[in-house]
Parts: sequence; C-alpha cells; structure tokens
Amino acid sequence: MTSPVATAGAAEAPDLSETVNVTTVGFDADDTLWHNERFFVLTQERFGALLADHAPRDHLAERLVAAERRNLHRYGYGIKGFVLSMIETALEVTEDNVPARVIRDILEAGHEMLEHPIELLPAAREAVEALAASHHRLILITKGDLMDQERKLAQSGLGEYFDRIEIVSEKAPGTYARIFAEHGDGAERAMMVGNSVKSDIRPALEAGAWAVHVPFELTWVLEHAETPERHPRFRALRDLGGLIPLVAELG
Repeated sequence: MTSPVATAGAAEAPDLSETVNVTTVGFDADDTLWHNERFFVLTQERFGALLADHAPRDHLAERLVAAERRNLHRYGYGIKGFVLSMIETALEVTEDNVPARVIRDILEAGHEMLEHPIELLPAAREAVEALAASHHRLILITKGDLMDQERKLAQSGLGEYFDRIEIVSEKAPGTYARIFAEHGDGAERAMMVGNSVKSDIRPALEAGAWAVHVPFELTWVLEHAETPERHPRFRALRDLGGLIPLVAELG
C-alpha cells in the first residue's frame, strides 16, 4: 500500500518558536538521518559471492534472514549481530566445512562496516538545526549496538543538537511513552520521525505521539509493516526537507 506523501517545504523555514502542540521531537538515526542499510546490502552481496559454491544467492539470503530473526534476542540489532548471523549461516550451508578464509573475509567485511564514514541524508542537518533553534526538545531514539551508534552520532556532527540520546534494545509503545514522559511533555505533545513503519511509526502512534514517516529506498525485511495511513496522527514526507513546515502546521 502506498503512503500519502507530502512535498518538501519551501526553502525558507518558518519560525517555530510559537509552536504549542509539539514540544518534543524524536528522531530515528539509521536511514533517517544518515545512510545505513545500503552497507548491509553491499555486505550481503559480498557474502553471497563468498559462498557461491555452496548455496544459490536466494537460498543463502533466506537462510541469513532466518538466522538474523532467531538471533535478535541474543545479539540485538546492529552490525555485530549481522556478522555473527553471517558466520552461523556459512557454517550451516557448508555443514561446518566453511573455509577459514571465508570466515576471515566475513569478519573483515564487518570491520569495514564499523569503520565506514557517515553520510547524512538530504536535509537532515537543516531539519535538526532548525528544530533545535526553535527550542524544541530533540531526542535521538535508535536501536543497535551502543558503541557503533555512539560512533556514528559523533561523526555526524549532530550530537550537540540533541537534548537526550536513547539507544534502546527495542522500540515498543512503552519505550516511547517512557522517553517522552521523562524527557518531554508526554507522548501527546511529541512527534517521532523515522523511516521504519514497524519501529518508528506504529509504536509511537500507539503511545499517543505524532509519527512522521520519511521512507528510505531500502528497508530491512524484518522492519516491514503496514503503513497506518488512516491514523489521525500519521504523516508522511518525501524527505526531511518537509519536516519544518509540518511541525509549524501542527503547532
């Protein structure tokens, strides 16, 4: 189902200092503020090439997703869990005969992912800076490995604009309710902005917040969910360029 999409706002952002409804804005990080999923896709393609003699790419991809799904409760989200799931899958499809060289290549691919420079998405810096300047409370709410997320935030240059950083194991309605109550004026006066319907949109709406979907061209299969198009607090944007006018409109 296709989401309704609002166009990006005008070049000159309006003054948001008089906004009364939305006082706190939560941002997802990966694939909302900066690129992330494309590095997983490239690494998975490399993984397929490494094991081409042992399994067709489609079958290997299915086995890898199955490993990631069952390992979420063990490793959580992020690159390290992805690497461990690749190694587990390699052992499975080779019946424990995977060459040591392949294991080494998988580990090296993970190291490269952990060291890759951060590239901000269009209008990310402008949106964060404008909201911070208009005296909104900004909270980064992200899943993933603690050290890796801290590294990416530091490299992004956006850390100084956030009043609070929350790196959580899972994004559930209770997660948003707690964060917006502890560090804002409650979920009813908060907005969550993100690319994942499953993690950023649906649970934030269930908590009582506004939720703004900014879709990214790539979405991890385990993050797929139906878009709640008819929810009165749901909005969608093509990119973060439309966020400032939207917040002003809701205010």
